Amino acid sequence: MDIITTPSYEALSKEAAAYVSRKVQENPHIVLGLATGSTPTGMYEQLIKNHITLGTSYRNVTTFNLDEYVGMSKKNHNSYYAFMEKHLFQHIDIQNEFTFIPDGMSDPQKECGLYEEKLRKHGPIDLQILGLGANGHIGFNEPGTPFCSRTHVVELTDSTRKANSRFFKGIEDVPTHAITMGIDSIMNAKEILLLVSGAIKKEAFEKLLYGEISEDFPASILKKHPCVKILADQSALDTSSIIA
Repeated sequence: MDIITTPSYEALSKEAAAYVSRKVQENPHIVLGLATGSTPTGMYEQLIKNHITLGTSYRNVTTFNLDEYVGMSKKNHNSYYAFMEKHLFQHIDIQNEFTFIPDGMSDPQKECGLYEEKLRKHGPIDLQILGLGANGHIGFNEPGTPFCSRTHVVELTDSTRKANSRFFKGIEDVPTHAITMGIDSIMNAKEILLLVSGAIKKEAFEKLLYGEISEDFPASILKKHPCVKILADQSALDTSSIIA
């Protein structure tokens, strides 16, 4: 794994956006895997700036999002569909028919199969962007998820629902289930860009770097991927331990 450290979250976001923009410019038909949540928000802000100032075009880009809440309409402002529209899609020239996000209002099991079909038809993903959950989850693949999993329905842990409750009125409003791209589906990406930010992620990042590969810590499987780049800000790491 190629690890790049940055002094701040802003620097991490700029570095990530510059990398993604360069990949898009090199391959205008690139297939991107996108993540939601707090960590990639700054990167999306910078991608919009790069689109405006550098003219980076997304007209022929295809995107796949990792997940969506079960039972949540696209019109709900807490849906990941709404998140992507707000933080990226409505600000760039990407075509809606090339942006794929699981449909939270469809039959969950059928939607999982349909999403895998779309991945086979339009993939593979060239560059998958990931965040690191405090419990080691990637996407919504919680501890204990089989490494061989494809897109599936997952019951969210209490810790994940609590972490996501900051986006809702309270934890009671956070859905209990989600559709998520499986670990094997994620590992099929040609390249992975992992963003790690904040002191709350320090323990998980340490475990990723030095722990064993185990389904109890889903992100550990990334050690087996041939092309992983990690961007981590200063608050998420213990520099002395990494140097050692």
